[in-house]
Amino acid sequence: MLCVSSNVEAPFRALASAASTPAWPPPITTTSNRSGWMITLVPPSSQSERATIRLEGTVRNLVHGQSAPMPRLLQTACYIAGPWHFLRFGLSVARAGRRGVSRRTAVKAVPALVGPFLALAGRRAQSEVDEAANMANAMDSPAHLSTTAQAALIRSGELASQELVALYLDRIKRFNPALNAVVALAEDARERAKDADQAFADGRSLGPLHGVPMTIKDCFDTAGTVSTWGTLGRKDYVPSADATVVHRLKNAGAILLGKTNTPEFTLSFETHNRIHGFTNNPFDLGRSPGGSSGGAAAAIAAGLTSFDIGTDYGGSIRVPSHACGTVGIKPTSGSVPRTGLCLPPGMLTDFLSHAGPMARSVADLELILAVIWGPDGLDTRIAPVPLAPSSAVTLKGLRCAVMMDNGIARPDDETLAVVERAEGILGDAGLKTQRDRLDGVEETTAVGGGFWAVGAHAGVRSLLDEAGTGLEDYANNWFRSFAKAPGSGEIDGGALARQLARFEGYRRRMQQHMAQYDVLVSPVNAHPAPLHPAPGDSPFPSTDASYTEAYDLTGWPAGVVRGGTASTGVPIGVQVVANPWREDVVLAVMRHLEGALPAFAGPDESGWRQA
Repeated sequence: MLCVSSNVEAPFRALASAASTPAWPPPITTTSNRSGWMITLVPPSSQSERATIRLEGTVRNLVHGQSAPMPRLLQTACYIAGPWHFLRFGLSVARAGRRGVSRRTAVKAVPALVGPFLALAGRRAQSEVDEAANMANAMDSPAHLSTTAQAALIRSGELASQELVALYLDRIKRFNPALNAVVALAEDARERAKDADQAFADGRSLGPLHGVPMTIKDCFDTAGTVSTWGTLGRKDYVPSADATVVHRLKNAGAILLGKTNTPEFTLSFETHNRIHGFTNNPFDLGRSPGGSSGGAAAAIAAGLTSFDIGTDYGGSIRVPSHACGTVGIKPTSGSVPRTGLCLPPGMLTDFLSHAGPMARSVADLELILAVIWGPDGLDTRIAPVPLAPSSAVTLKGLRCAVMMDNGIARPDDETLAVVERAEGILGDAGLKTQRDRLDGVEETTAVGGGFWAVGAHAGVRSLLDEAGTGLEDYANNWFRSFAKAPGSGEIDGGALARQLARFEGYRRRMQQHMAQYDVLVSPVNAHPAPLHPAPGDSPFPSTDASYTEAYDLTGWPAGVVRGGTASTGVPIGVQVVANPWREDVVLAVMRHLEGALPAFAGPDESGWRQA
């Protein structure tokens, strides 16, 4: 007897009761060489489970590479029809893909294939099919494809770099006035795309990112493109050389589209400065995209770029990824050169400074990280440690700490629910999960703030002097109050010695406790993206950021993947942390969460259009 969901119409149940359980075929994967999408139909392993439709290259209603439940009535129809009709559906979509038929057309073929069965289910079944068609229609633009998918399409000759660059420039023109994410454009982007296409025509590969457009956070120097660092003194400054990460990405074939907004010197969790103003969250223009890499996260989420490089001094890659529903990773301290970054090596808090990739899929992070990884001979803190591949990581048996609350800032209930769901997914994957709180983590805010109290603000004074920005023109209220304090240009040696001792004790306690685990999962922030604050202020208390700041202090790798959606409609992220140099573990766990979590709706573009 075939078990059928109780929500099926009575005639459909009657027909199903007479059907025998079919033997199911293996998953069917079909691709379109023209538009770069992929659909996999995965039959359920039992009648109590739902089949899934897995899509790669999705945009609004599905995150790249995630699975969505197959409409239940469609699945039931497939059960009744047996494997032959299931195969017919897959083969039909495959043929449509080979002919270059659009995704919308392919998905709309579903009623024709199982129409007699769906008709019995009435309007409800048709609405589910229409929803699938609308979802497919939303995927038509390659602007929202993952970097990995875009690179593959360009390599195969099925997508021209010039097409992709033109698409992004058009989207920036249409949508950026509302978002204010991209603050400068590279004048030679179209010419570089033309060169990339010519190289392909000549049989030459420019690297793993051949012809893929990128933006770069406006705290990195970019030769020939204005690099303001978000400060008035550099409003019109155009560097003559690229930062190391920019140079490496260009050598790998990437094309610079432009620069994304940053707070002044990257030192804020709100993306605002006195040159360009506020960047808005694509999910709600009245809310913060986080900082300091908020321009990067907003541009990625909105489909204005393929990927970006952010920086992380206390959570500046991870907080915006959380706020905008993107992915990002802060790698181990000493892994990616900061040469050409506005916070130069040698400052008192130099150990906090990290550069890392931000994108739409976890696979993208690993691809980009491999390009920018390793010593450049200029940043003396970078160690020659190889980047291990995440594909070699076995999740089953990994020891996983789940830290729901760090004892500093209690997360809200929605955030806790998202982390708890991630905990369940990882437990189901065979990780040995255990609720725990790292020893010493409750001192994070005090230890981090202690460096500013003993004189790290002297570095801000030197940055202002270097940039030619007056103290009264500095946008950040908190740092300006530090910099104006008596003796702010000096460092108290005795206080610094005590702070360094406290810092070393903090790191030792954290590392000793983390030695019990392979990975840790926690909130990214105590709350989802808040409303914009007043200019110069932070969007949330500094204690909220203690969930990210801890791993800048320890130097451990930490990444963020979307885990849910708040009642306000903005995303909620999940943070994944591992021991030093174990980016492979972070990425492997993030990738599993990315694939196992339900599909999430993207931002609504209609709210960005200008009159």
